Amino acid sequence: MILGAVSCKKNRNHPVPSIPFDIAVNISLPSYSELQAVGGWTTVNGGSKGIIVYRKSYDEFVSFDLHSPANDGTCDKALVPDSTNFLQLNDLCSGATFSLFDGSPMSGSDLGLRQYQATWDGGYVVRIRN
Repeated sequence: MILGAVSCKKNRNHPVPSIPFDIAVNISLPSYSELQAVGGWTTVNGGSKGIIVYRKSYDEFVSFDLHSPANDGTCDKALVPDSTNFLQLNDLCSGATFSLFDGSPMSGSDLGLRQYQATWDGGYVVRIRN
């Protein structure tokens, strides 16, 4: 119970706003076909500055807000995937970098990305929610 209270408090202090949403992504649609293969990723509207969804393994998906926790509020650009390393997200404003695999900071930030719950129904729908 103490761990839950600590993690909730930590999450509330995250600089990326917590915006409620519930999105169903049908990976059989052409616009989301990248998610049919392990290592594929795509972006969807939602969250603060958009959401990136990554397929880590056959049955595991992760999703992160594209709002950088290193952004001081003076820049409105979303994180972008690195052109030479798709597993890295770049903050074009601060220069910070983050791992697409787990959302952890790689450089330029003490905080990781805001992660959202991503669940797969075993067929064609990945549900992303906050």
